[in-house]
Amino acid sequence: MAATKMSLKLLVDQRNQTVLFAEAGKDFVDFLFNCLALPVGTIVSLLPKTGVAGSLRNLYASVENLSDTYIESREKEALLNPKARTGPVVLRLLLPDSPPSAPVNYYTCPPNGGVYGAPCSSYVTNSPSTTCPGCRKTMSKKLSWVAGPAVGATSTAQVPGGEGGYVRGIVTYMVMDDLVVKPMSTISCITLLNRFNVHEIGDLKEKVIDFGLDEAIKLLNASLHSKTVLTDIFSWVLTDRFSDEKPQ
Repeated sequence: MAATKMSLKLLVDQRNQTVLFAEAGKDFVDFLFNCLALPVGTIVSLLPKTGVAGSLRNLYASVENLSDTYIESREKEALLNPKARTGPVVLRLLLPDSPPSAPVNYYTCPPNGGVYGAPCSSYVTNSPSTTCPGCRKTMSKKLSWVAGPAVGATSTAQVPGGEGGYVRGIVTYMVMDDLVVKPMSTISCITLLNRFNVHEIGDLKEKVIDFGLDEAIKLLNASLHSKTVLTDIFSWVLTDRFSDEKPQ
């Protein structure tokens, strides 16, 4: 399946070498807001192994390096690959899902267990070598797990009107260089140009770019330490030649 891409229109100030804002649709804004729902462990796992996320990378690596002697494998998996809230389909395609957790088996007493013939069915364990506190026998009978609906889970975030995602798709959105998001309007554009002292319209240029997985990970990284996120990750559009081809 082809990689999921979104389309963004950037307004670039070539004189000052900055991206003023991105003109974006609902899909990109949904992606940005969904970043707030990602567990910290998921964010760290997506970023490069060096030079990012400060000491969080060291904390993540510490969990990775601990053997089963010191941490339960199930707990280790939960920390390294935490389950994020399920988001809209386009977001699940753009950012990779964490791998499924290993299934957990449950055990109880064998049929002839129990004290004075009373069954020990109220006791359950995740280890077949556990001794039942009732009959004192090994709880070796494996139970069959029947999965039910996840408590409190939703297949997608919903907004009024039946749209998936977080925001309504009734307007185009303006995403600032520092990721401030607001509905786009003519007044807001004029206010922005005045704010950045843009006097020559010829200094401005529009650039339509694709936004996919690589850009998503770069944005996550830059958002942790930068106030000029769009300028940082789309610096290649600021060249004088304003090439139509993204550098490899």
